[in-house]
Amino acid sequence: MSYITIDNLSLSFGQNRVLKDLSFSIEKGELITLLGPSGCGKSTLLRVLAGLETFQEGDVYLDGEDISEVAPKDRNVGMVFQSYALFPNMTVFENIAFGLSIKKLPKQEIKEKVNTALALVNLQEKADHYPDQLSGGQQQRVSLARSLVTEPKVLLLDEPLSALDAKIRKQLQMDILMLQKKLGITMIFVTHDQEEAMILSDRIFVMNAGIIEQQASPAELYSKPKSHFVASFIGNYNILSTDELKQLDSAFTPKNDKNKYAIRSEAIQLKPIHSDHDRVLHFKGKFDHSIILGSTIRCFFQVGPSKLTVDSINNDINSENLHQIEDLYIHQDNIVAIDE
Repeated sequence: MSYITIDNLSLSFGQNRVLKDLSFSIEKGELITLLGPSGCGKSTLLRVLAGLETFQEGDVYLDGEDISEVAPKDRNVGMVFQSYALFPNMTVFENIAFGLSIKKLPKQEIKEKVNTALALVNLQEKADHYPDQLSGGQQQRVSLARSLVTEPKVLLLDEPLSALDAKIRKQLQMDILMLQKKLGITMIFVTHDQEEAMILSDRIFVMNAGIIEQQASPAELYSKPKSHFVASFIGNYNILSTDELKQLDSAFTPKNDKNKYAIRSEAIQLKPIHSDHDRVLHFKGKFDHSIILGSTIRCFFQVGPSKLTVDSINNDINSENLHQIEDLYIHQDNIVAIDE
């Protein structure tokens, strides 16, 4: 059996089915992200794993044990919240030590464990500070250390970085990733931020309306979305029907019996593709406008009834001449068949 197993899990609030017959497994040491829009059930699923929500059907297993009926305090599960949830009248050291004190560990052992946790999050010099003396990023590091110090079997993180500014957020993403790899701890991370999920995850579970639409590695999820929802939520895809693609170029060859296709914006080229020429679609478009996204220029073209988004490396094209571009190219290998 896998380290974490969810078997046919369903949960309803009244008549509202929030989680719908979910089944999946997670291996020990994996960092899994639950990714989806607000209201998709990702935080509810995390709370089920923590024992904070009661479900009506299914089973939850952790490290070979059925924990469906086990109280939260007995699951040995750590949890980090967006709100930090620190005690304002306790120092950083005391906040981190709180869970160990509840377990009545010897004082010397508590001191050693807390000092180790402080070193992990680079807060040794803040041990005697109070939460209101720390930045938001430092407070979240304390929250992370407090969860790690008890050596949980799994660490659950519920959008822990969403309240932080962009620079601090990116630094903490790297900190969490390095900590996870160093400790080998199993983590489940909830976010609605696609880029954050891509950076952190071994696998991403894309959730929508209480179900998991797709679970895959970041690379597979980005290159091979299975559904219209996943393609719309991950990256920047152009979604076209069979008829729309044939209008671009009659040489398009449909795949299987699918009628919807996803094309990454960077897969559409503004220059001829010389390799495998018979598999390349060539069509005309009318440039509409562009926006600069750092190293990338995002261009918008009208191609018959379709509007296409094209991403190109900033240095590869002359932005002043974009309005003159009308020839567009796509290799058919970059056209992905998806479910409706």
